[in-house]
Amino acid sequence: MRRFGAALAVGVFLAWGGTTTRPADAQTFTDDTGERLTLEKPAQRLVSLAPHLTEMLYAAGAGETLIGAAEFSDYPEEAQRLPRVGGYDRLDLERIVRLRPDLVLAWQSGNAPTQVDKLRALGLRVFVTEARTLEDIARLLKTFGALTGRPASATVAADAYRQKLAALRARYGRQAPVTVFYQLWPAPLMTIGKAQIITQVIALCGGVNIYGDLRSLAPVVSLESVLIANPEVIIAAGMAEARPEWLDDWRRWPRLQAVRRGNLFHLHPDLIQRQTPRLLDGAEILCRQLERARREMSLVSANLISAPCPADIVRRCGRGKPWVFGQRR
Repeated sequence: MRRFGAALAVGVFLAWGGTTTRPADAQTFTDDTGERLTLEKPAQRLVSLAPHLTEMLYAAGAGETLIGAAEFSDYPEEAQRLPRVGGYDRLDLERIVRLRPDLVLAWQSGNAPTQVDKLRALGLRVFVTEARTLEDIARLLKTFGALTGRPASATVAADAYRQKLAALRARYGRQAPVTVFYQLWPAPLMTIGKAQIITQVIALCGGVNIYGDLRSLAPVVSLESVLIANPEVIIAAGMAEARPEWLDDWRRWPRLQAVRRGNLFHLHPDLIQRQTPRLLDGAEILCRQLERARREMSLVSANLISAPCPADIVRRCGRGKPWVFGQRR
């Protein structure tokens, strides 16, 4: 009877899936934090913790797997009907658990690590991603296709993205450099550093981020440092489709090259600040803006542009010394 009871217990255990061997079709993935995740079968109930991750799933052909998304997940239109799980920086953990997802997609630099850890502690599977390079977007499209069992559609999307990226590189990659200040916010004055993918978009168009040597994703800088750098172009995205009013505040310094030449440009934030295939749509616009700036520059020789030191920063560059591309001669 004891042997029969033991055999029955083993049978029930196996019937419940309690086997020590991994299913033949199981796959193991490593996320962008180095965490390993094994899926016995493709995930079919996903929650996205950032708007760009929602958009990426749709782009990969896996939008139908979404059962919840972070606030401002508004593209494509179908995403607007998904249940909300809070903002990317203030997640509703109880709501996420109630949705019973078999996978949660998180954003490394946006979602709080403590909340991601809590989701794991609650027994949920979490896959954390971060696109640090333009090529990473194609990589993540294919990864999301594999996670959800839709590799074919994801590969098509990744290939189309890579082709467009290559075309932009071929067209703009060797153009004359243009110095750029990208303004994230006016107060405090925030910009983008070396690790921000937007810096790579600027480089794709032949531009040079004047703060491209800073390691921070979104450093706070001083007004004086921007004036000293004297960028040829200033670009701002703001928080919505409309041009931010504070972009025109730079007109208070008419000697700035960007102001003097009318190179104060605006970009829709969704096209430049979301790590999705639409980032290349924003890149196309930015590339055209820098082309316009080059046409202005072509009126004079880049090596001979010289003007008196701007009056608003004369004490920093020295009275009477010539001002050349934002540097003292």
